[in-house]
Amino acid sequence: MSVLLRALRTQKSSLHRMYSSSKTGSEVKTIPKNLLEDSQTAHLQRENGVIFDKKPFKIHLESNKTYSWCLCGKSKSQPICDGMHKNEFLKIKLRPVRFQVEKTGDYWLCNCKQTKHRPFCDGTHKQPDIQAAVR
Repeated sequence: MSVLLRALRTQKSSLHRMYSSSKTGSEVKTIPKNLLEDSQTAHLQRENGVIFDKKPFKIHLESNKTYSWCLCGKSKSQPICDGMHKNEFLKIKLRPVRFQVEKTGDYWLCNCKQTKHRPFCDGTHKQPDIQAAVR
């Protein structure tokens, strides 16, 4: 039985995951670039939001359309911001990250709010402390 498990783990680790559905011809793990990163400062916020979920959210995005990714983790329309951070009683300092994508397609957005490549998932949700934080 352990030989079968090792074979499955080896096969699983050899697979690469695309974070965008845009076809580049290669199966290399790539994280899309936020086209607004140079003109916006919200992605530079030091703090991370509340962990909303321990897995990313797949969403269809259109090129040249501006989106707001919820960083605070309180939005009811995750992973897109619904303005919950503006509620003065919650006293949330975090602001959404505005972004655009280069090509229309399906993208994986971070739902654990701990990614280093905001708003795109970079696999940070796989860390044991994040997996243990959300049940």
